[in-house]
Amino acid sequence: MSGLFINLWWVVPIVVGLVMYKFVLRVFCGMVIVPDDRIGLVIKKFTLNNSKRMPDGRIIATHGEAGMQAKALAPGLYWRLWPWQYEVIMAPFTIIEQDKLGLVKAKDGASLDTGRVLGKPVDCDKFQDAIAFLDNNGQKGPQAAFLTPGSYRINTFLFEIQTVPITHINDNKVGIITTLDGEPLDKGEIAGESVHGHKNYQDPIAFINAGGRKGLQEDVILSGTYYLNPWFVSVEQVDMVYIPIGYVGVVNSFVGPEGKDTSGDSFKHGNIVKRNEKGVWDEPLDPGKHPVNIYTHAVEVVPTTNIVLNWADSRTEAHELDKNLCTITVRSSDGFTFNLDVSQIIHVPRNEAPKVIARFGKMKNLVSQVLEPTIANYFRNSAQRSDVIGFLANRIQRQNDAKEHISTVLAGYNVVGVDTLIGDIVPPAALMKTLTDRKIAEQEKVTYEIQRHAQIERKEFESAKAGADMQPEVVKSTRQVEINTQMAASKVAAAKGEAESKTINAKADAEVKTINAKADAEVKTVNAAADATATEVNGVAEAGKIKAIGLAEAEVTKQKTEAMGTEQYAVVRVAEALASNNIKLVPEILVSGKDGASGGMIEALIGNEMLKKLQKENAAPATE
Repeated sequence: MSGLFINLWWVVPIVVGLVMYKFVLRVFCGMVIVPDDRIGLVIKKFTLNNSKRMPDGRIIATHGEAGMQAKALAPGLYWRLWPWQYEVIMAPFTIIEQDKLGLVKAKDGASLDTGRVLGKPVDCDKFQDAIAFLDNNGQKGPQAAFLTPGSYRINTFLFEIQTVPITHINDNKVGIITTLDGEPLDKGEIAGESVHGHKNYQDPIAFINAGGRKGLQEDVILSGTYYLNPWFVSVEQVDMVYIPIGYVGVVNSFVGPEGKDTSGDSFKHGNIVKRNEKGVWDEPLDPGKHPVNIYTHAVEVVPTTNIVLNWADSRTEAHELDKNLCTITVRSSDGFTFNLDVSQIIHVPRNEAPKVIARFGKMKNLVSQVLEPTIANYFRNSAQRSDVIGFLANRIQRQNDAKEHISTVLAGYNVVGVDTLIGDIVPPAALMKTLTDRKIAEQEKVTYEIQRHAQIERKEFESAKAGADMQPEVVKSTRQVEINTQMAASKVAAAKGEAESKTINAKADAEVKTINAKADAEVKTVNAAADATATEVNGVAEAGKIKAIGLAEAEVTKQKTEAMGTEQYAVVRVAEALASNNIKLVPEILVSGKDGASGGMIEALIGNEMLKKLQKENAAPATE
């Protein structure tokens, strides 16, 4: 250990020399070394020239006056800063981290303008040149300008730096802005109108120079990251206005220019104006998310689907518009009090929704001011015109009448009455007991009737059962009858077959005979025609012959007559005829009259015999 001490004895003089050297340079030469990560803040303790005095109200020296100096020392080597006249304080750089914002407050400078809360920006290299800030009339107090993330050489004698988080507007949110500087709002206005050029309120001076108003702003900022000076604006994040499917949002704007009413002269319940004008907008917001300033615009969500409202103690829909509705109590004409539940279905058309809101303000007011008294009074009046039994019996008709009446009333309020439904009806207990007893009696009567029919059916059943017991014999007999019937049918079929066969054969024979008869007839017809022709020819020839013979005989007879005389010729001809026919001229038996005289009988017999003879002769040739 002693050896080591001996070896290092020469280091001590070097260290002492260096310390004495820096001390000597600092004291006698005024040397100051500012490290790379520091700045030197200088305080001048006195001046040798009494004429250099700071103006009244100033605390930072800019031109060599005694006191805190505006000019800071950047990293490096400086001389003639003797310690008895100057005090140099090593200060770190000002670091503004990511996601932070540096707010600057000046401790010295010109006074703020009247009515302003922020100092206007001046050219001073982002507050790193304090002399330029003061010489350019930088103003004392909070500054409108700010420092973004980075490293700065800030003279903390003049500037106080405060870091704050930068502004993040989350998804599905909007930022409602209230400015703390600007021109005052006009009388009657609740928010500043939109101005341009301020980059979403990130440039306060641009906002002020554009005529921006102090206070609540109409414009909102959407989701994102913003460098907003909290000494200039305050931001409140609110949810976007969400309009579900099946609904619309009717907007009532409290800001904007005065618009012209578009509802027409027939609508007397408020102004309907164009979008972005003051009043109820004629175009509602459709389903979706909308960046709406809830302090300057009121949005009433109106269902455009069918809405069911229940006048019932135990039922409330999800929309809760019927939360305060209850079962309707009515009194009938016969003095009974009873309860009934009613459901009303309504529909607000999209284009009529602004008029409904302009008239009532909210959907709940429509229910309480129109639907509740209209429906309750209608059913009370309807019940007073009927007794309880009649009311119950005519339920369907009363329901239809109620629908028609209520739909007409709602049409006057720009609402469609879709349907009116009567639910549960609770008649008085005493009346119900009477009706129940009556119904029980009717049911007992029906029961007795059913029992009677049951006995009758039992009797029929026993009879049917007996019949069923005999059924095998009946079936057997039926089968035998069917067999006999089938056998008879078989015989009949055979007989019919045989008869049909005979009929067919007879028809065939008849047809053959007919054909043969027709052939024979045709043959006979042909032969007869031939015979007739031959006979005609022969007849003609025979007739000519006979005619010729007759003419010849006539001529002979004529000549004989002329020669013999007529009477003599007649006697001769009679004699010839008798002789040729073997007729005796003198009869074998002669009958004569008295005294031998001849008479009429003899002549008659002779004549008769001769006539028969002639007839036979004449008949024989004709037969041949």
